[in-house]
Amino acid sequence: MAAAAVPLFGAISKNEVLPIGFSTLGCPAWDWRKILDFAQQNGFAAVELRGIQGNMDLPSRPEFAPQHIDQCKKEVAERGLRISCVSSSANMHDTDPEKHGQQIADAKRFIDLAASLAVPYVRVFGNKIVGTRDLAIKNVAQSLRTLGDYAGPKGVTVLIESHGDFTDSPTLRAIFEQADSPHVALLWDAHHTFVSGKEDPAFTVSQLGKYIRHTHLKDSVRKREGDDVQYVLTGRGQVPVKRQVEELVKIGYQGYYSFEWEKVWHPELEEPEIAFPDYARAMREYLSEARALNKKLSSHCIITRQAA
Repeated sequence: MAAAAVPLFGAISKNEVLPIGFSTLGCPAWDWRKILDFAQQNGFAAVELRGIQGNMDLPSRPEFAPQHIDQCKKEVAERGLRISCVSSSANMHDTDPEKHGQQIADAKRFIDLAASLAVPYVRVFGNKIVGTRDLAIKNVAQSLRTLGDYAGPKGVTVLIESHGDFTDSPTLRAIFEQADSPHVALLWDAHHTFVSGKEDPAFTVSQLGKYIRHTHLKDSVRKREGDDVQYVLTGRGQVPVKRQVEELVKIGYQGYYSFEWEKVWHPELEEPEIAFPDYARAMREYLSEARALNKKLSSHCIITRQAA
């Protein structure tokens, strides 16, 4: 147990590769090898696949044709990287049988790709409340169970992202309880549960922590008009990214901290050459301080128990 505690509680050395990654949503102009080279050269441990050169349909990309899969895996491994998640656009909210069937089929294509690349997770969306809340929860949960049954034997877990109309803990918790599958879990977009769900990170993690397998982190400021936000570099906005990291460290989260810089949807954002290294710098600070705080709290608990 002492050995296992070292990476969780120990100080971060200068050369330690942190469990951080970035989504390819943030670098739509980069080709496959530039993505991998930049990740390796800037201290990232993982890359989340969300489109290549602006094409979101990853299974159709030539890089991931069956005859190229082994080469892709080799290129990732040679750089000491992992692919953290294969992120689809599939939505589980459709009640029209034909549309719903198409979304399920699309999700399965991404599950097949993840399995071929030996990637543990595929992201899908809820995404909208259609009909009553209870009915929407039931429909999404059943869809996730169906995908989990398909993904599990392939070594893949299906993650629903906290996104769209599904950003509050009670709704997400109800989905997981009804899905009742070991192959269904949560991609915690911590920005959305804070900004849209209006939840403090400590509350969200207390309610959903056991389901969290992957994360999306990003910062923003609220615009003066309406409820829209402007994404900003990490630590410059109103989202408590540091506290989100602290809450994950507290529960011993073992996944990656993935930076979702939405450059595809917001081309005015800073270039990835600026935003990605800046995120890595911020996360080195946040993780170091979170580990130190967690060590202090753990030591205090031990002393308190001994005194009792």
